[in-house]
Parts: sequence; structure tokens; C-alpha cells
Amino acid sequence: MSDKKLYRSNTNKVFCGVCGGIGEYLNVDPTVVRLLWIIFVFMGGSGFLAYIVAALVMPGISQV
Repeated sequence: MSDKKLYRSNTNKVFCGVCGGIGEYLNVDPTVVRLLWIIFVFMGGSGFLAYIVAALVMPGISQV
């Protein structure tokens, strides 16, 4: 079992690095995560609130 941790990315960062961090954690392209997040935003707006919560809750790489 690996010791992967979920954190905001400093390298794959557009706004806060949330999608980049999730992409690195799941070993998928962060662009795919960003596209899925945009779909969630347009399907009722819950994706926007989830992004803000994730940006506040997920630690940055320097805090890990």
C-alpha cells in the first residue's frame, strides 16, 4: 500500500490547484478532472461550492 496523500498541486495549478491535486492523486490527467468539475458546475452549481470547500480543506503541498 502506498502512502499517497491528497493535496493541492503547485505544478498543475489553474486557480487553487484542487483539480491538479486530485488528478495527481488518482493518476489521471488533471484536464479530465477539470472537465468533470465544469460539468458538475453546469449541472446545478454544486461543483462550484464543492471546489471552494475542497480549496479550503485540502492542504497545500508545502503543508504536507
